[in-house]
Amino acid sequence: MQNKLPADPSALILGIVGLVIGIAGCCCYGFTAIIPLGLSIAGLVMANKSMKLYRLNPEEFSESSRSNVSIARVLNIISIILNGLFLLIVIGALAFLGVAGMTGAFDDLTNDAYSTDNNWEYEDDFNDDVFMEEEVDSISTDSIFLNEVFSERDSID
Repeated sequence: MQNKLPADPSALILGIVGLVIGIAGCCCYGFTAIIPLGLSIAGLVMANKSMKLYRLNPEEFSESSRSNVSIARVLNIISIILNGLFLLIVIGALAFLGVAGMTGAFDDLTNDAYSTDNNWEYEDDFNDDVFMEEEVDSISTDSIFLNEVFSERDSID
């Protein structure tokens, strides 16, 4: 009977847990990416040690155990890449928000510049006459035009 590799079930479990927590952590803005990143690194180290042990003495261990450790190694690598990207995105976003906050980019938001109270301030010396247009009386304009048309028609007859 052939033996199992030392990391056969544990590296596979760490890879799966790292992926699940990492993908679920994406919904939590990536703050939980540190935990699955650590789990995946530990799983990858365990899988690599087991694969090294298998390469030294392949007839002592079963092929299914080697296959499980190979799958665990791939899962842990994928988990490390995804969780590392999530962590870098979170660090980048925090750095951007920190720089934007230091430069005063959010001052308008914190000073209630966009309130819904509609308390508008008006200047007292505002001159309404500048924007007033002269009203044109359309009734008198139309009647003058019609009078001209009728008077020309009557003069032609």
